[in-house]
Amino acid sequence: MSEDKGLYTRQVAYKVLVEVLSQKNPLDQTLARHKEFNTLEGRERNLARMIIATALRRKNQIDKLIARAQDKKQQLHPSTIYYVLYIGVAQLLYMDVPDHAAVDVTVRLAEAEKMERQKGLINALLRRIGREGKGWLAAMDDVQTTIPQWLLEQWVKDYGLTEAATISAASLKEAHIDITLKENKSSQKLDWPETLEAEALPLGSLRLKNGGNVMELEGFKEGDWWVQDASAAIPAKLFGDLKDKTVIDLCAAPGGKTSQLAAQVGRGSGRVIALDRSAKRMERLTENMTRMGFKQRVEVVVADGALWVPPEPVDAVLLDAPCSATGTIRRHPDVMHLKNSQDIHRLNDLQTRLLENAAKMLKSGGTLIYCTCSLQKIEGEQQIDQFLVNNPDFTRKAITAEEVAGLSNIVTKDGDLRILPYHLANKGGMDGFYVARLVKK
Repeated sequence: MSEDKGLYTRQVAYKVLVEVLSQKNPLDQTLARHKEFNTLEGRERNLARMIIATALRRKNQIDKLIARAQDKKQQLHPSTIYYVLYIGVAQLLYMDVPDHAAVDVTVRLAEAEKMERQKGLINALLRRIGREGKGWLAAMDDVQTTIPQWLLEQWVKDYGLTEAATISAASLKEAHIDITLKENKSSQKLDWPETLEAEALPLGSLRLKNGGNVMELEGFKEGDWWVQDASAAIPAKLFGDLKDKTVIDLCAAPGGKTSQLAAQVGRGSGRVIALDRSAKRMERLTENMTRMGFKQRVEVVVADGALWVPPEPVDAVLLDAPCSATGTIRRHPDVMHLKNSQDIHRLNDLQTRLLENAAKMLKSGGTLIYCTCSLQKIEGEQQIDQFLVNNPDFTRKAITAEEVAGLSNIVTKDGDLRILPYHLANKGGMDGFYVARLVKK
């Protein structure tokens, strides 16, 4: 990699970090629309993505290292110095980049981003962290210095100290990319695990062994598969037979579960009503349905899921509710910095309203599946317990271990699913998820 190319890659990483941390924009949305990031070549793009993710995952710990390396314990100015240092320290201590190269390119990054006057300070801090940082890290509690205190306290309250520590440690690991096969005739012509260099997981997903740009892999443009974490692929499978039925996918964008449901309703009279309040995100869903060959089976509705009512009651509703997303920290480390305890209560209110409206959409005997990618029980078990108190015309339909490839450790005593990041640890873990299946009397 040339010096200029290496510097440009770090500049792109820097700009993404500024957008995420200063402007409070979610990482996945920032990367999706970031022109400079998306025009990077494969190797540089992967490097930028790794630097960004590592800096976000370890930000709280890096802040402590920076403070320790300072002779004068005071806030650095301008604040953008911290973003440059995050990029430097991420490479120095957490990535396979030689110390001299990490320091040199970071100092040049500071100069390129008009921090000429701060170059000496940045150079000195990085050199000290390079010399002493590994020793400082060894003396730190990895969980206590990385996971936000408010989040750790909630996990301890919900799961106990030992379990919270295990959840935290698993959340700090990088997530693999999982895919769901469309399972049409064309997709069966190939041995997909071999073709994609992937491992078949117990629940039916394929886990890619290597990174890279998934859009360049065989079968993506043809719509033979889509990217979807193994946990997120479970809820839609729990309806049973949906052939020729009508199912509503609330909060549907970007469309992974919509694709699953469209495959399940078949080519006959079945249809999926995909609803989301974000017109922009639904444009992406429509593009995905077209690529997958599902456009004729899916009706796209842009509306508020807490208010919209279908013309007539339907057979099934899938509500993947907006949530704190704390179960996805492995792949979305920005969650630790963009969410707080106040957000949990705001989202909890929204989930309640969405659930109450979803209940009205179902015909008698219809099935409602509620799920979130949150680890907080207030957004999962407690939400459903209260819903059942308020809606006596609904009952739980327990999920069995046989329905989830015999993984009895993810099934709760009430028959819900509570998936934790360390489940399937020998395969690389899973996103945290909660799933409940309810039936209307």
